[in-house]
Amino acid sequence: MPETMNLGSLAVHPPLLLAPMAGLSHSALRTLIAGFGGCGLFSTEMLSAVSLPQESATSPYLLRTEVERPLSYQLLAARAEVIPPAVERLHALGAEAIDLNLGCPAPNVRRMGGGAALMSRPDTVRQMVATARRCTDLPLSAKIRLGEALDAQNEARLRDFCRMLEGEGLDFVTVHARLRGESFCRKPHWGWVAKVKTWVRIPVLANGGVDSPASARACLAESGADGLMIGRMAAQRPWVFAEIARDLYGRPGPKPLSLPAVYRDFAAGLVGRFPPERRLGRLKEFTHHFAANWFFGHHLASRVQGSRDFTEACARAEEFFAAHPEASAFEQP
Repeated sequence: MPETMNLGSLAVHPPLLLAPMAGLSHSALRTLIAGFGGCGLFSTEMLSAVSLPQESATSPYLLRTEVERPLSYQLLAARAEVIPPAVERLHALGAEAIDLNLGCPAPNVRRMGGGAALMSRPDTVRQMVATARRCTDLPLSAKIRLGEALDAQNEARLRDFCRMLEGEGLDFVTVHARLRGESFCRKPHWGWVAKVKTWVRIPVLANGGVDSPASARACLAESGADGLMIGRMAAQRPWVFAEIARDLYGRPGPKPLSLPAVYRDFAAGLVGRFPPERRLGRLKEFTHHFAANWFFGHHLASRVQGSRDFTEACARAEEFFAAHPEASAFEQP
């Protein structure tokens, strides 16, 4: 499998990307992942194109360290006119790539006309992509879902939509292989990513259901994708990129660490990046996923979720670690 993927002017190696995830794809998680290795392109959380030009450079949404490179910034927008000032700000921040959010299914995002709602407004999307392309020479991408149904009518719509994105200058597209209304527990439709591959000439990345080297191989075999984007598993197993890079691309594997040590590193990263009032929510979001590494991880998750402040949450986590030493070792498969 090719170890390097060219996304516009950016060479990404290995072709494994972190997904933009609200509440998770911030500097603390990106730095944790970088420590294990294997991620070829990091991403921010989705950033409001309207608010971005006024956002402070010290905002936790915008903080980054030297190890978080290259970094793609995802823009959430619902109309073309907000794109130019947002892109100008991203240039000032030193972005290595820009992604347009065309796939978020969250009701609040769709109500404001963004995310997955844009797939039903192709003319608006055409203007947004064309505007962004005129504003930047950086690699430009979009993340989409499959649409509303797995039928011939939706297939034709999806085909025309993807070809429009390519025609307006996208350098690559990431396809979350689920319908707009499907939850994460539903099996992704990797075969539909293969359809997209036949419709466009730009690189196509597959997202959804990749949680191990085995599933990565299966996804690439079924989809024919040029690379993979990993979402929630990046929070559950931040070393998953290194595992896949080792098994598929011959990279060094992750160094063994204890699960409590990984958790403590993440918590310390929050302290260094977020003001006190913003730390607890991010720790709860991470713990919801990371706790799955223990047989009784739901106890860890519930104790942290019930905490009143960050200090209490960390103390409760330590109590859990002390009570479950038999499940605390991180071992490479």
